[in-house]
Amino acid sequence: MSGQDLSSYPPLFVQTSDSERSVGLVSDSSPPIVDDWDPFPIIDFLKLNPEEIGKACRDWGMFRLVNHGIPEELSAQLQEVSKKLFSLPFETKQAQLQSPMSYFWGTPALTPNGVVVNQGVQKVNRVEGIFVLLSQLSQMPPGDDDVPMLNSFRNLLEEYEKHMARLARFLFEALRKNVDMDPNSSQSYLSEATGVVRIYRYLQCSEPNKAEGMVAHTDSSVLSILNQDEVGGLQIFKDDKWIEIKPITNTLIVNIGDMLQAMSNDEYKSVEHRVMNKRAERISICYFVFPEDEGVIQSTKYKPFTYKEFQAQVQKDLKTIGIKVGLQRFRL
Repeated sequence: MSGQDLSSYPPLFVQTSDSERSVGLVSDSSPPIVDDWDPFPIIDFLKLNPEEIGKACRDWGMFRLVNHGIPEELSAQLQEVSKKLFSLPFETKQAQLQSPMSYFWGTPALTPNGVVVNQGVQKVNRVEGIFVLLSQLSQMPPGDDDVPMLNSFRNLLEEYEKHMARLARFLFEALRKNVDMDPNSSQSYLSEATGVVRIYRYLQCSEPNKAEGMVAHTDSSVLSILNQDEVGGLQIFKDDKWIEIKPITNTLIVNIGDMLQAMSNDEYKSVEHRVMNKRAERISICYFVFPEDEGVIQSTKYKPFTYKEFQAQVQKDLKTIGIKVGLQRFRL
C-alpha cells in the first residue's frame, strides 16, 4: 500500500505488517488455482436457451450474462462514486454511511465479527464494504458537506435496482420453468423487496492469489448478480481446483444461491467461491435477492423451512462453531 493515502483504510489493515499478514496466507498445499483459461459458460440474455442455462446452473452454479441491458454508463458511474466513497477517511465512512446503508470491513456476514480463524490463528479478510437496503433508499438522508456524493449515489442505486430486479425476475422464471417448479410459489420464492446491494473494495496485496479477500463460501440468496471491475480475483471451486473467473467488460456474473438449490431439489448448484486479493484494489457491486422471510420452501431433498429460519440457523452456527453450515442443517 506504499504511496497511497492510508487514512481511508480500516486501522487494523494499516497497522498489520506484511509478516503478520502472511500468517493468514493460503498455503502452498491448498488446491491449485487455474487462471490461464476461462471455460466459464456464457448466457445471452436476449436469446435465453433453456437447455444452455439449465446446464450452466447444474454444472457450474454460475454463468456469465451478456446483453443484459444495463447501460455501461450507469455501471461506470456507480463504480466511480463507490471509489470516491471508499476513499473517504475511515472515520467519515463509519459516521456518515448510516441507514439504509452501513459500512463494514472484514467479512461479518460470513464469519463472527468479521474474523476468520485458520488453524487457531485469527485473521481479518482485507475487504471493506457498503451494505444497502434497496427497499429503504427513499428514506436515505441527503448528503452533507462531508459526503456530498451520497445524493448521486442514491440516485444511481435506485436506477440500478430497477435493472437488477428485472434481470432477477426474468432469470428466476426461466430457471423455475426449467425444473418444473410450482408457479404458485414463485412470488414468495423470489421477493424483489428483499433486494440488497453490497459494494466491496478489496485491498491490494503484494502476493496475488495468496491472501483471501473473501473466504470460500456459498451465497444464502436465491440469486446473486455480480458487476465487477477489470481487476479480477473471483474464483470458483470446481473439480478439486480453483478456477479464476476473468473480468470481461459489460458482462455480469450470475450466481445460484442456497435457496435456489433447495427450491430446485438440488438440480441447481450453489457453488463455493471466494475472492483473492490482487496487486491492485478491486471494486465489485453485488446484488442479492432472497425469498420472503416467512415463505415456506418445499423440497424433496430438505425439510420445509423458511428463509428466516435458515438465516437464524446460519447466525447460530457462526456464533457457536465459527462457520456457516447452510443447507446441510435442513437436509432430509
